[in-house]
Amino acid sequence: MLRMILALILSAAIVLLTGPKLIAWLRKLKLGQTMYELGPQSHMKKQGTPIMGGLCIALGCVVAFVVCGVTLGAWDHMLALLFVALGSMAVGFGDDWIKMVKKRHEGLTPWQKIIGQAVVCVGFACYCYFHPEVGSKVIVPFVNIEWDLGIFYIPLLALTVLFMVNSANLQDGLDGILSSVTAVGSIGWAAIALIVAGRFFTSSGIGDSMMAKYMTFAVFALALCGACIGFLRFNHYPATVFMGDTGSMFIGGAVVGMAMLLRQPFLLLLIGFTMVMSSASVILQRYYYKLTRKLTGTPKRLFKMSPIHHHFEMCGMKETQIVLMYAIVTLVLSAIAVVSVIL
Repeated sequence: MLRMILALILSAAIVLLTGPKLIAWLRKLKLGQTMYELGPQSHMKKQGTPIMGGLCIALGCVVAFVVCGVTLGAWDHMLALLFVALGSMAVGFGDDWIKMVKKRHEGLTPWQKIIGQAVVCVGFACYCYFHPEVGSKVIVPFVNIEWDLGIFYIPLLALTVLFMVNSANLQDGLDGILSSVTAVGSIGWAAIALIVAGRFFTSSGIGDSMMAKYMTFAVFALALCGACIGFLRFNHYPATVFMGDTGSMFIGGAVVGMAMLLRQPFLLLLIGFTMVMSSASVILQRYYYKLTRKLTGTPKRLFKMSPIHHHFEMCGMKETQIVLMYAIVTLVLSAIAVVSVIL
């Protein structure tokens, strides 16, 4: 337990210490956000706010994770988590860098993103499938039944990684929203990992390989939580820095990585509900628009704006109210997810 608390405190401290220097460096390079003209007009005042602040989230999380988790001995799982989180971040960093430095508004081309993300998604799914402690079986919540997906595990879970990484990216549209829900949700993932780790407790204690594995996930979850809490110091409304695709894709990869290694991808529908709804709202908006245009000749929108957090904005809610609502929803659903593991 001590190493998990240390991971949380250390990651938050690293972000708090490096954040101001990173922000100053980003401002010096004039790496500021260009706001979308068709977005909420209230966001236009955020024009020029530095992006790529997610670098300090990744730094705090990774350093704290390695320092506090190295003695547990689960190196293969540590490297796998770092691969999916940092690999996803690399794609986001490339996108941010091209937008800001190369001044190419669209960033990476669609094919560049697809190829980069496919390498990470398929690579991580294959690792899980062939690892004897993960395999092709996933746990169905509440009933604790193991569902063997067989060889279909690889494409299905690779698509899950892709979906969640991009869902996290879509949710990062309000000051502090992704940092808040991730901090809350990470506590849920840590609790789940601890509950499962307790089932493998033996007289050999922390030396037990399976227990060490789940303790490693708990350390990573709280390191991510601490990094997001520290980042909120700079990212809460009104934000002085945005995490950018760099940070959002790191978070997306980290969250889905924990879910898959815990063999609990279905719990993403609870703990990652707000991320899932961000993508779902965009998909529903697009197809509803096309369908009404085809059927009536007059296209209509299901939401005032998507992702759905912008819909709430257009309905008159303040950014801080939406962020609080999302955090509370995540807290409640994370608690339900933890209960599903206990049952």
